[in-house]
Amino acid sequence: MRAIDLSTLTWRKSSYSNQDGGECLEVADHHPLVPVRDSKNPTGPALVFEAGAWSSFVAGVKGGRLSA
Repeated sequence: MRAIDLSTLTWRKSSYSNQDGGECLEVADHHPLVPVRDSKNPTGPALVFEAGAWSSFVAGVKGGRLSA
């Protein structure tokens, strides 16, 4: 698998994140991939999803088909 340079990406924090530093994540649009990382550890590891898989996951969460 080819390494992806994530250092130049523009990350955006989840709209559900708060100033208290709760369970937050950040995503970066890097079509056709979507890197996701823990906002409290921006230099730590990131998970990278195919854009279609990420869209399906987000739709499932918003539609209530997935829950913790």
